[in-house]
Amino acid sequence: MSIIQTAAIVGSFVASVAAHGHIQGVVAAGVFYEGYNPSFQYYDPAPIVVGWSDPEDLGNGFIPPSNYSGPDIICHLGATPAGTSAKVAAGGVVELQWTAWPSSHHGPVLDYLAKCSGDCSDVDKTTLEFFKIDEVGLIDDTTVPGTWATDQLIANNNSWTVTIPKSIAAGNYVLRHEIIALHSAEEADGAQNYPQCINLEVTSSGTDTPAGTLGEKLYTEDAAGILINIYESLSTYKIPGPTLYSGAVSMVQTTVAIVSDAPVSSGASTVWGATTTAATTSAAATSAAATSAAATSTSAAPSTSTVASSTPSSTSVPATTSSSVESIATVQQTTVVTASSMYSASTSSAAAASSVVSPIASIVSALPSGALTQTIPTALPTGGAYPTGGFSGNSSLSSVPSKALPAGFTMKDLLEWVQYMLKQLSREGTHQRDFSGH
Repeated sequence: MSIIQTAAIVGSFVASVAAHGHIQGVVAAGVFYEGYNPSFQYYDPAPIVVGWSDPEDLGNGFIPPSNYSGPDIICHLGATPAGTSAKVAAGGVVELQWTAWPSSHHGPVLDYLAKCSGDCSDVDKTTLEFFKIDEVGLIDDTTVPGTWATDQLIANNNSWTVTIPKSIAAGNYVLRHEIIALHSAEEADGAQNYPQCINLEVTSSGTDTPAGTLGEKLYTEDAAGILINIYESLSTYKIPGPTLYSGAVSMVQTTVAIVSDAPVSSGASTVWGATTTAATTSAAATSAAATSAAATSTSAAPSTSTVASSTPSSTSVPATTSSSVESIATVQQTTVVTASSMYSASTSSAAAASSVVSPIASIVSALPSGALTQTIPTALPTGGAYPTGGFSGNSSLSSVPSKALPAGFTMKDLLEWVQYMLKQLSREGTHQRDFSGH
């Protein structure tokens, strides 16, 4: 692997920690499926996952309104179909796990489905016709810029759950999940669209085949929900895009328990944060669900996750659900702990622990062995040797750290310490999924 490729992998890791993020995992019907990461383009072979490939999006960037009429708005930059699908029954819940989302990027969260005439793995994305199954926008505008769907996503461990309508016909579908950030939307071309696509295989006894809209015609640049100033008081907010499908079920995104801090290995990379299960209740039973939430999150929650041997891209999660009620307008999500920490003494087995591959380990494995074993001073370029008294005050070396590392430190030592510090930070309350860059 070339130095340029190695740098790209490291850059992808850094970008996922600091920038907007992408969907790293999907839970459907109690099974975890790995999402796409742009660094996969440097693997040989690349993992086959349920998320659409978008290797051009190394920086977790966005699609601006000026590109609404082009193909990138459909599933992101240069996106191509996923090679496999997540399986779910109509009426079931799909959870979409983001690596991170910045709190300053307020805006709506939307979900669409488009039926593939055959296998979604080779579908022409420009022919997909999307119907909207979920939308949440402005929730409260008491204090500008208000509370938005994105704030719910962040509070729910950077996750979003969506119900697949019970009435739709069986078949292969593309789930188009999207966040529209409005922090700069007061100016023309200031809104930021972050579309992500997932392949689904839906089983159903339903017969609905809703009419949809081509991806390149979903939005216009000057729509009320696209060109808007969220830093002034808003009496209402019109969510952009087509009207909601009549059979859609909107979920209230809430969290009643934190997820485990164990990274779960899946395929060629690691997904940080345990998968979750969702319990659905009717709107009338919301208060009862809240009363029993504590019991659900402790006694009923499964304690381990296991890697499904027959599907390397998925992780089996024991189901924990309450009874569901059909034909309701709103359901309440309950998030529960579903995996124990790999770092605790209760790790189920040595084999399970050894199957976990960290993001840092992925970088280590990509670097030349010689680079790993060199001491830091030896690895520095000419003129980069440690000056007497450290780096501070040396203008010619202003771009390097102010303190020298201990004598004898190698690149491998440095990466191991970075991993250790990230793990400790995540134990102090930061979601570990935020650190998964692969």
